[in-house]
Amino acid sequence: MQPTGVTSASWFTEEHTQFQTSVRGFFDREMTPLQDRWRTQGYADRSFWQRAGEMGLLGAAAPEEFGGTDAGKSYEAIVLYETALKGETSWSFMIQTVVLHYILAYGTEAQKTKWIPGLVDGSIVGAIAMTEPDCGSDLLAMTSSVQTVEGGYRLNGSKTYITHGTTADLVIVAARTQPGRSGNALSLFLLDARDCDGLTRGPAMAKIGTPGSDTSDLFFDNVYLSVGSLLGSEPDLGFPQLMTQLPWERLVLGIKALGAIDCAIASTVEFAQNRSVFGKRLIDMQNTRFKLAEAKAKAEMLRSFMNDCIAAAEANELDTATASMAKLMGAELQNQIVGECVQLFGGAGFMSESLIARLYVDARVQTIYGGASEIMKELIAKSLDREHG
Repeated sequence: MQPTGVTSASWFTEEHTQFQTSVRGFFDREMTPLQDRWRTQGYADRSFWQRAGEMGLLGAAAPEEFGGTDAGKSYEAIVLYETALKGETSWSFMIQTVVLHYILAYGTEAQKTKWIPGLVDGSIVGAIAMTEPDCGSDLLAMTSSVQTVEGGYRLNGSKTYITHGTTADLVIVAARTQPGRSGNALSLFLLDARDCDGLTRGPAMAKIGTPGSDTSDLFFDNVYLSVGSLLGSEPDLGFPQLMTQLPWERLVLGIKALGAIDCAIASTVEFAQNRSVFGKRLIDMQNTRFKLAEAKAKAEMLRSFMNDCIAAAEANELDTATASMAKLMGAELQNQIVGECVQLFGGAGFMSESLIARLYVDARVQTIYGGASEIMKELIAKSLDREHG
C-alpha cells in the first residue's frame, strides 16, 4: 500500500513531486540499509548528513548565496514526512531545520555566513538547548545565565535532554541575560561546540525509544562567548525569538507524526494481508478491517489539517494556536494509531526487532518533547479565551 503522502495538498506542485521522488529514492538506497546500525551505535553517521547535503535535502529554505535552494519550508516538510515514513528516528533532520530557521530569522550577516553553509552541506550538525533539569516547558524558569565580561559573556548552567547533545557542532543555547532576575530577560547564543573550554557533554542517555538519536546533558562552566555569539545584534530578545520559532518546531513534529502513522498503517495492512487466522486472512476479519478503516480516516483528516498548516508556514502565517493543534493531534493520534496496529500484529508486534514495535516505542516521546500535550492544550485554550473574550 502506497500512502497518500502529501501529494493531495494544494501547495504541492510538479516540482514537489519530483523532489519527493528523489528524496524517497535516496532514502531507499542510503538510509534504510543503515537504520539498524544507527540504532545500535546511537547516532546517525556524519557521512550520511553530508550525502543528504549533497542531495539538497538540508538547504531547501536557505538562500542560494549560502548554498541553499531558496525553495521554501514545503520542501523541508517533504523531507520530514519521508523520513518518518521510513520509520526513521535516528537521523534528526527536524532539529537541523529548527536550528537553521533561527539563524535565518535572527542571525547577523556574519552569523549566517559562518553557520548556514555548513548546516546546508551537512558538515555542521546543530542542536538547540532550552530544557533544564528543573524546568521543562516553563522557559521563563530557566536558570542558565550569562554575565557580561570584556569582549563578550561567560555562560554557566546546564541543559538536559538535548538531541544531538553528544554530536552537535553548533548549539543554540537559551540563557538568562540578567542573572537572578525573573521575567523574560533571555537571550539565545550560538555556541561552537567543536572547541569550547568549559563545555562538558554528558554521556548519551538510555531511552525507551529513539535509541539512534543521541540525547544528553550539557554543562557550562564559565564558558566564554564572544559578542558575536549573541544571536542577532541585541540582547534580551530570546523569549520573543523562541515564541516566534516554536510554531515551526511544533509543525515539524506534527508532520513527523503523520509520516509515522502512514508507515504504521502500511506495515499493518501488509501484515494483515499475509497473516492467516482461523483459516482466513487477518484483513478479512471485520475487527481488523474496521480498526484499519478508522486509522485511515483519522490519518486523512490529520493530513488535510497538516497540509493547511504547511501552506500557512510557507506564507509565514502559522500562528501558535494552530501549530499547537498540529503538534497535539499529530502526537496523540500517532500514539493511538500505532498502539492499535501493534494489537493487530499480536505477538509479532511485541518483538523488538519488528518495525511496528520500533514505531510504538519511538512514538511515546512525541507527546512530551517540543512542548507536552498538556502545554499544547493550554496554549489552545488561551487562544479560545482571547477569541471569545
